[in-house]
Amino acid sequence: MRIKNLNLLNFKNYEEESLEFSDGVNILTGNNGSGKTNLLDAIHFLSMSKSAFHSSDNQSLKRGESFFSVFGTFNKNNTDYLISTLFQAGKKIFQADKKNYDKITDHIGRFPLILVTPYDTDLIREGSEERRKFFDSLFSQIDKNYLLSLIRYNHFLKQRNSLLKQFAEKRYTDFDLLESYDEPILEEGFKIFSWRKNLIKEFLPLFNNTYDLLTHRKENVSLTHQSDVADPEFKITYKNAIQKDLILERTTKGIHKDDYQFLIEGQSIKSTGSQGQQKSYVLALKLASYHLLSKYSHTKPLLLLDDIFDKLDEERIISLLKMIDGDDFGQILITEAKLERSMEYFKNIKKQIRIFNISKGKILSIQNV
Repeated sequence: MRIKNLNLLNFKNYEEESLEFSDGVNILTGNNGSGKTNLLDAIHFLSMSKSAFHSSDNQSLKRGESFFSVFGTFNKNNTDYLISTLFQAGKKIFQADKKNYDKITDHIGRFPLILVTPYDTDLIREGSEERRKFFDSLFSQIDKNYLLSLIRYNHFLKQRNSLLKQFAEKRYTDFDLLESYDEPILEEGFKIFSWRKNLIKEFLPLFNNTYDLLTHRKENVSLTHQSDVADPEFKITYKNAIQKDLILERTTKGIHKDDYQFLIEGQSIKSTGSQGQQKSYVLALKLASYHLLSKYSHTKPLLLLDDIFDKLDEERIISLLKMIDGDDFGQILITEAKLERSMEYFKNIKKQIRIFNISKGKILSIQNV
């Protein structure tokens, strides 16, 4: 699978721009703030129906404008698909071949994508919510039923938490009403736990192998999935937590509290790993995600690499480029501020290379290498 072209209008710092991509490696170069990452985000928008960096579509509007549009042509299994989005007056229209989706969830996973950014180390440094979001995004691209189950779970969880707050304010508890939300929360929770458990089993060997290739087996790494739901008596534990839930005004047990522990040499990489090790770890997480997504989508997802050379030593950069130049990977887009440095690394790449020189939201030049 690949993206053939991209067209922007009033998207972030781009007033109007069009690009035609190489099937191989596309390098987006320019000074910081030129708009390199914004191009990756526009592609992410077309693949995932939203920005990778902002929760509100308003934040993707060019300053002073009232709308933005992004559209591009994807080629999958030798068939072209025109994907477009228009955001105006607080409303987003998302289309495939000029037809609106009945549900935007129908689009997720059609054109799979993995994005690597400098912020990925937040997966290690931040709390469990970041790690859940990462794996939920991956699993949602793999299986639409996972996404739908997660949406239902979050809906019932939100309603239950709202009830808990109301009961605290009114000093009255309707246990029968609470129970009407408990059953669907438990039902969807068990489904989601099963998906997570099974997919992590498949993910772990891919992750270990990828990390070994990146680092030449310098360290032993692992990860574990931690969940209250793993307890055979979880349903009882959930029910018994009702008094605590009422006091704290939120649901304290469930798959929304799951976490993933990231380990290096049997210890938490957050506390013992160097910056380089942490960067390698999250890069291996993303590349392993690519392989798992490729298996389930029966295609080669897009791989977007934003500022990949930061905090990686030369040996790991060379290992990374050797990997992505192989047959397992398809089209790649990379942002790089220091072109001379990157071209030294890319001189042995077999894939076709196209370089886009960018400044202040404009494509200044295009070069095929």
